[in-house]
Amino acid sequence: MNLPNKLTILRVILIIPFCIIMLTGWPGSAGKWIAVTIFVVASITDMLDGMIARKNGLVTNFGKFMDPLADKLLVCAALICLMDRSAIPAWAVIIIMSREFIISGFRLVASDSGVVIAASYFGKFKTVSQMVMIIMMICDFEILKPLTILAMYVAVISTVISLVDYIVKNKEVIKDK
Repeated sequence: MNLPNKLTILRVILIIPFCIIMLTGWPGSAGKWIAVTIFVVASITDMLDGMIARKNGLVTNFGKFMDPLADKLLVCAALICLMDRSAIPAWAVIIIMSREFIISGFRLVASDSGVVIAASYFGKFKTVSQMVMIIMMICDFEILKPLTILAMYVAVISTVISLVDYIVKNKEVIKDK
């Protein structure tokens, strides 16, 4: 197993302690800092695995499948934990998670046709905006509350724009041949 795939697996494994800390509050006041550190490390592995794989010719079918799945698991787990803490409204979580399922379905249909749907600029911006929003919500600085709310709207809007971009660019995938 190559390094990029190991980083992807690490990202999936990090979801477990992240969720335990977020949902139980363990180990007290330090918990949110540990949780945000885990989330940041997991987010960095997302950037690194793809960069290393492309630079060194280590792109694998496992990586093509697991990398986006690991990203979706990390973000969705964080959103559910934040919703449990009432840090994010359910409507925002529903929009973000719906987009992830729709694009996963698109990619599955496309792969059946031998088509690979690559990440777009909007998809990458969406991911970064979601991760920034999640970090801000975990940190929960009262003084930054207006910026955190703005970050949530940026993440939701970029999620919708990314969805529309994927559908428009790949509409032939859902057309019957």
